[in-house]
Amino acid sequence: MTTPRVVLDAMGGDLAPQEIVAGALMAAGGLDVDLTLVGRADAIAAELKGTTGLRSIRVVDAADVIEMDEHATDSVRAKPGASINVGLRLVKAGEADAFVTAGNTGATMASALLTLGRVRGIGRPALATVFPTQDDGQTIFLDVGANADCRPIHLLQFAFMGSAYMERMFGVARPRVALLSIGEEESKGNQLVLEVHQLLRKSRLNFVGNIEGKDISRGAADVVVMDGFTGNVVLKTVEGMADLLFGEVRRAVELTPWNRAAGLVLYSELRKTKRRLDYAEYGGAQLLGVDGVTVIAHGRSNARAVFSAVRAARDAVQNGVLEVIRGVASEIPAKAARDGASAAPSDDDEE
Repeated sequence: MTTPRVVLDAMGGDLAPQEIVAGALMAAGGLDVDLTLVGRADAIAAELKGTTGLRSIRVVDAADVIEMDEHATDSVRAKPGASINVGLRLVKAGEADAFVTAGNTGATMASALLTLGRVRGIGRPALATVFPTQDDGQTIFLDVGANADCRPIHLLQFAFMGSAYMERMFGVARPRVALLSIGEEESKGNQLVLEVHQLLRKSRLNFVGNIEGKDISRGAADVVVMDGFTGNVVLKTVEGMADLLFGEVRRAVELTPWNRAAGLVLYSELRKTKRRLDYAEYGGAQLLGVDGVTVIAHGRSNARAVFSAVRAARDAVQNGVLEVIRGVASEIPAKAARDGASAAPSDDDEE
């Protein structure tokens, strides 16, 4: 098997380029990947200065940067030399197998659509992220922010792509697919959910019905489908609750000497739990449905999160995720591509 070639946007994210380059060095030393850093060459060189003994990392200069608060489509068109655009063009040209960024989510999606295009038959790409569940399980839910507004056929596509992803990446046979709603009953939900429920029920997928938000962490399904607006709210609510939970635990442990002693006893287990709920362990979200492996990491990614994102991209390449998405796309009605073709990427807020 050939070594996966991964392009990493050195300028993307709140902590770029320092943490991005540090994560690249971790990946170069710990993963079997050929890495290319794309961004301002002088800034990258400053971070790489003094590093020796590691597999060489290729650097491709990109003079411009799309900032986190810039308009997605406008900035992509106005800055052809931006690191996001340059990195995705390397994938398009066949010089790399995957692209990773912690930068502007909307701009990455816009550039991926313009540069790589959609997988034939897919109307809308979706951002898919892995979520830990009870009993050391995991589920994938999508869309978590690529499409604020969706048609029913788009959610059907998301379900097909998510099911294929879980089967190929995690070896889950006949993944259980669920639809996020305000109740388990078939009659519950808005018009979009009601129509999607019927489409999923008639599909070949292992559809287990509607689930509520509380059921995601209970492992009620392997794939949970929703529109991007809802998914982004769910994702960021979970992140906030995890921060609150561990902040409260830390505060309680520090209250008294007895609490601190108990904290020392429980330290190992608490650390395991924190790592399991930490976004830095999961490597960001896969943009499924564009014709190239694209991973969008959290905007606050540190070196460990960047390492995880590169690992996620490597795994997607090695497991043939793009090929399996192309395969399932042929099962989706041709009307889906026409419905989605006129839709511009949304300017959802960035990670």
